[in-house]
Amino acid sequence: MIVDVNIVKKFLRIEEDYIEEDDIFKILIDNAKAYIEDSADSFDITNTKQLSKAKLICLVLISDWYENRDFTGKPSDRIRNTIQSLITQLKYCYALEESSGT
Repeated sequence: MIVDVNIVKKFLRIEEDYIEEDDIFKILIDNAKAYIEDSADSFDITNTKQLSKAKLICLVLISDWYENRDFTGKPSDRIRNTIQSLITQLKYCYALEESSGT
């Protein structure tokens, strides 16, 4: 798992004992993970650098989807460039790093 419900709640500044929307958070987490996997073929959850970047992508996506309650599966215009930049880094930077042996 890239992120869990408690990390999402901390990022969104929601009390951990507020559980009424945990099912929504789980759906958002699953879809953020799928978004990353669909966008970056070379994503390797065991690579710590990729995982760190993926956590940030998940949190940004989940925050945007939660705040806008937009279940279209796409980031809003407000964060689109951020997500595209992070996904590009995930796809290419770490793949190059691994192939060069660093």
